[in-house]
Amino acid sequence: MIFADRADAGRQLVARLGHLRNAPVVVLGLARGGVPVAYEIARALAVPLDVIVVRKLGVPFQPELGMGAIGEDGVRVVNDEVVRAAEVSFEEFAAVEARERAELQRRTQLLHADRKRVALSGCTALIVDDGVATGSTAIAACRVARAGGAERVVVAVPVAPEGWERQVGQDADELVCLMMPKPFAAIGQFYEDFSQTTDAQVLACLEAAAHDHLLPAAQTQTDDDPPWPDRDVEVPAGEVHLDGRLVVPGRALGVVAFAHGSGSSRHSPRNRFLAAVLNASGLATLLFDLLTPNEELDRANVFDVALLARRLLAASAWLRGQLTCGKLPLGYFGASTGAAAALWAAAEPDCEVATVVCRSGRLDLAGPRLGEVRAPTLLIVGGEDDLVLGLNERARERLVAENRLVVVPGATHLFEEPGTLQRAAVAARDWFTSRLAPHPIR
Repeated sequence: MIFADRADAGRQLVARLGHLRNAPVVVLGLARGGVPVAYEIARALAVPLDVIVVRKLGVPFQPELGMGAIGEDGVRVVNDEVVRAAEVSFEEFAAVEARERAELQRRTQLLHADRKRVALSGCTALIVDDGVATGSTAIAACRVARAGGAERVVVAVPVAPEGWERQVGQDADELVCLMMPKPFAAIGQFYEDFSQTTDAQVLACLEAAAHDHLLPAAQTQTDDDPPWPDRDVEVPAGEVHLDGRLVVPGRALGVVAFAHGSGSSRHSPRNRFLAAVLNASGLATLLFDLLTPNEELDRANVFDVALLARRLLAASAWLRGQLTCGKLPLGYFGASTGAAAALWAAAEPDCEVATVVCRSGRLDLAGPRLGEVRAPTLLIVGGEDDLVLGLNERARERLVAENRLVVVPGATHLFEEPGTLQRAAVAARDWFTSRLAPHPIR
């Protein structure tokens, strides 16, 4: 079994965790690589997501081999067997620990600075990582959860070596693992994409999960309203079909089609977070990939704005045929090259889009069409994204439709800085609800 990426591993793990539905569970992702896996599980189980910061103590000449781990609240685990086998001296161990403790403190401050920790008292702590090698980090995480008051501790991972139960089982009440292959060299060998998870991606997952968890309370429906359909869809676009995810809140007031930018997709925690904010305000959303996986291999397609615009128009036509949202007013939410595609599509004479929002938009790529856009347009740009900010300021001079520029202080191109994506989401929500919904939900 090979996982496409960490999100895919998380979705596959969910099938083994059904017995935890409707239980008092808090999902705890190990920072950093375990958090994208944990996000998918928390979303599927509709429970809160938090993060545990644990640092592996790697053997000096082989850092990937863990000789121990340290965690929050002073937790410390030493794998004596590895220390002896690797002949690591006391001084070498101390040097590694000092370096990793500094990094532990930095990440703890970053990931918990503006976010209240989820209470574990009386709950089952479901600890999730992208895999287990020696087990030291998983053991440290279990002890952090115990110290936080967890009544029960479950460890769930996509992959681990044979015998991992003996290492971790003494600190956990239950272990869940999809596969224990032989031979086992490293966790990354079982992933097609095992690229490093960034702090920004961790923060985006946490923000998205917070909104996912609050959705049932935010929709302000009556007991007679139907549940929110949340389904995977295929959008026909000429000779190809594009994968997507459609969410339609009860009594939806409008529908927003997302046009993702370069390197982004419907699985992106950032895109899901933005969609969740709109869903909570009574707006349906369609997240879909404008290119097929094969098309994405050719980078030229990412910048073929005319092609991307045709795909967005095809998705618009498909939405018009859906019983759940076909009669709702339509908006576009574009990012980067997808923002240029949104404006290109909006300039078509027969396009019925009511409004457009562009985040970090490469509006220079839509230059020939800007003067033909009739829909009210909101431009959102990070204050530290100097190049794109200049492109948007120049684009405003060519837009004849109603438009506004919102600059988010401190944000760079991807809105990775804490709180900046949320500010962009609020600006987009307020714009969409005022243009698509006669009586916006707050």
